[in-house]
Amino acid sequence: MRILRRVCALVLRKGVRTYQNTLANKDLLFRIHPSVSHALVENKPVVALESTIITHGMPYPHNLSTAKQVEAIVRAEGATPATVAVIDGEIRVGLSLDELDHLASSKSPLKVSRRDLPYVISKGLSGGTTVSATMIAAHRAGIPVFVTGGIGGVHRDGQNSLDISADLTELGKTPIAVVSAGVKSILDIGRTLEFLETQGVCVATYGTSKNFPAFFTPNSGFTSAYNVQNPSEAAKLIAGTFSLGLQSGVLIAVPVPEEHAGGGQQIEEAIQVALAEASSKGVAGKDVTPFILQKVNELTGGKSLQTNIALIYNNAKVGSQIACALSNQMRERKLKSLISHPEKPSADSDVVVIGGINVDFIAKRTKTHVGQIDQGSVCQSFGGVGRNITDSLSRLGHKPLFISATGADANSDAVLNYCKHMNTSGVARLEKQSTATYCAVITENGELSLGLGDMDVHQQITENYVSQFEEQISSATLVCLDGNIPVSTINYVCSLAGKHNINVWYEPTNADKACKPFLSDAWKSLSYSSPNLAELCVMNKSLGIKTPEVLPDTLEESLSVAVALSRPLLEHLHCLVVTLGPSGVLLCGEHSEAGSVNLQPRKLRKKRQLCALHYPALPVTPEEIRNVSGAGDSLAGALMSGILRGRDTDSCVRMGLLAAKISLLSPHPISPTLTLESVDPDEIQTHKWPKPSFLDITI
Repeated sequence: MRILRRVCALVLRKGVRTYQNTLANKDLLFRIHPSVSHALVENKPVVALESTIITHGMPYPHNLSTAKQVEAIVRAEGATPATVAVIDGEIRVGLSLDELDHLASSKSPLKVSRRDLPYVISKGLSGGTTVSATMIAAHRAGIPVFVTGGIGGVHRDGQNSLDISADLTELGKTPIAVVSAGVKSILDIGRTLEFLETQGVCVATYGTSKNFPAFFTPNSGFTSAYNVQNPSEAAKLIAGTFSLGLQSGVLIAVPVPEEHAGGGQQIEEAIQVALAEASSKGVAGKDVTPFILQKVNELTGGKSLQTNIALIYNNAKVGSQIACALSNQMRERKLKSLISHPEKPSADSDVVVIGGINVDFIAKRTKTHVGQIDQGSVCQSFGGVGRNITDSLSRLGHKPLFISATGADANSDAVLNYCKHMNTSGVARLEKQSTATYCAVITENGELSLGLGDMDVHQQITENYVSQFEEQISSATLVCLDGNIPVSTINYVCSLAGKHNINVWYEPTNADKACKPFLSDAWKSLSYSSPNLAELCVMNKSLGIKTPEVLPDTLEESLSVAVALSRPLLEHLHCLVVTLGPSGVLLCGEHSEAGSVNLQPRKLRKKRQLCALHYPALPVTPEEIRNVSGAGDSLAGALMSGILRGRDTDSCVRMGLLAAKISLLSPHPISPTLTLESVDPDEIQTHKWPKPSFLDITI
């Protein structure tokens, strides 16, 4: 109980919103390797690679050396490899050398397709992912190009057996570009191409010919609908598919290099023998392909394995070149857009955020050694409350103008490069100043052991500097302030709010800074604030209102105190979002006609009937939390997004809960995977949301 209270106290003190739902398991069981994550964040080319080629495609140690060489080829072409597999029930996108070796040397690894994913994950098992499972993982991670040896297809006599690979249906519903050496000749290639057409999959041969390859041979006797002659053409085809919003993939069929295609006839004869033996022995289903490949390798004296490895290397080279071309085209397209519509301070920004930007160093202790160096992990991320909220809003489809200050140093270069997707034109880079840094040491149980911050540069976000953006602030739909900025700057923005009827959201940051607007009448111009209980107490103390000496430790008492302390502030504020850590969130404000708290901005400041609405949080364990520094900011950003989009209160809060969940399970304060679709409750209907409850206390 004592440990639980300490965790809750930390959550309240840091303003972390531990909201979870049953979808949390999807993120807990999905891990992106840091090298892949960084490449995706920086919009650099990434190539997904499947792992059944390691577990079932060829014998050890050829499988391991091939996997390493394929990754080396991808890197040499300027892309980042992301080999996908399931390790101990966790889908991993990007593997370490140890994980590659573990897969390659496994005695009886599982072959994991779409069908198998739920079972393998539920049992905590490991296995190689097929084309279909790898496509799912790659799409989930945001990787557009996937390289494999050959895809599955319609098996011979498939019109009777209905033995059709899940690779084909996956291509029909997952927007990924798959680069392969066509379809293995052990399959019915004609029917496979017909099935792909039915699924709406665009198929193109790579090269000057439309001849469709058959894995070991460059010509199957069938043709693709189209051909692309170089990486640029292939990238344009892929980009066109994605820009249309088609929920189907693209198959780029790459013929085996001519110098390795000479033994194709011998291999084809061996395949016929292997097929007959498989039939006589009753080999069926997913066991057919590995059986035949092994048998063919024996019959050809290893020639088929050599050809197999050669075509995989070639596919990796071509696929990486396509991924790089696609990345360059997307970058150029964005640059052209910026030239035509440059991101600069303008009245077009629906939100202005004024606050801090930090470089965070998070150290998590995993094992303590008395008198020695403790074991643990250290990672760098980019935070700051203002930056986090701007990041959240940007990923949710808004174009907030971010006003802040950094030093003119390497940390500033790093964080601004990371924030390229945001409008940072309002960020001042100051000589003789250091970019704000924060270092946190987290214990094995997820508790904050030590926090150190160098935040002096935030004092340079002065009234004089911010006044340069008065036009943008005065015309914004919503202005968000975080508690890092000077009191004089807060007072200045609040004075503009009073003159121009601007809605201002105040994010207190921490208990020490919560008082800033309340040191004068500036707070009366605020519309929203999202304090935790400790910060709410400080706000009331600043107004001379008596507050509890000790924070309550039961939900009932916490709600009672939060309601009582919200009442005086609601004389002027439109709505308070009081975060209660693992106990949920309490909305206090105007009672709406829909029987809820009205989150939408009020046009007139008139007498209102007030109410409070408690949304319970769903549980999360310390072991599940990967980063606690941005959940509250994700919640606030998603709530703001819902308000700006005119969503009802339930939808706004659910968007906030989902955004906070995604943040908690990500190594980044604001997860790079955050999108409007990922937090839209209308899109996520598999979750049974807990019903909010009105309090018995009238405020």
